[in-house]
Amino acid sequence: MKLEKSIIGMVHVQALPGTPNNKHSIEEICEIAVQEAKTYEEAGLDAIMIENMHDVPYLKGAVGPEITASMAVVARAIREVVNLPLGIQILAGANKEALAVAKAANFQFIRAEGFVFGHVADEGYIDSCAGELLRYRKVIGAEDVKIFTDIKKKHSSHALTADVDIDETAKAAEFFLSDGLIVTGASTGKAVYLHELKSLKDKVQIPVLIGSGITAENLEEYWNYASGFIVGSHFKENGFWKNPISKDRLKVFMEKVKQLKK
Repeated sequence: MKLEKSIIGMVHVQALPGTPNNKHSIEEICEIAVQEAKTYEEAGLDAIMIENMHDVPYLKGAVGPEITASMAVVARAIREVVNLPLGIQILAGANKEALAVAKAANFQFIRAEGFVFGHVADEGYIDSCAGELLRYRKVIGAEDVKIFTDIKKKHSSHALTADVDIDETAKAAEFFLSDGLIVTGASTGKAVYLHELKSLKDKVQIPVLIGSGITAENLEEYWNYASGFIVGSHFKENGFWKNPISKDRLKVFMEKVKQLKK
């Protein structure tokens, strides 16, 4: 998967069986997810990522077999109808499970939390996982699956590593063989600090992606400093992640992308 100003659309999979907000059967969950993925493909996006964001409150560092199985079923349903590169994240920090699903469903990448250093998230302390995760990728023969890694992740406290700035964190992730870095704002939908993004551009040789806060209005400001843009909330009605995709918002955004690519 090449990252050349790629727009990656988020499919927020409906709450899965066994989670507090579950209201749909797995067949209904697949149907909704597939329709959203097809909408993104038809709009001309470059890639799609799925995530179990409705599964609040999240477990820490691992999920039950019912979640892994359900995400695999959803992933495979999307893979059968969409030809774009696909990625997956399983919250919170269930990176090995995400990698297993990606391998089984022929996905091209995962988004991993806690790759280097540790941080305190909503769910509690998330430890680093690079060594274990890359060895697991080797064991299951999934070396063709890229691992894009959050650094100084949103919804988290980084007081434990306050003496390690984002540049040093990025270089550590690169040294530990990350395939690409993801930078975010303070929370979902919040913009990345532009000065941090500009600083990273010349510090690492691997791709840098923006993982939150991108809109049609600010895309141009960030365009020259990232290889990819993960967009979720902005594509939804009223810009709220729980809502259905707004085709009007999607159209305006992609028209802006076309202008910038010229």
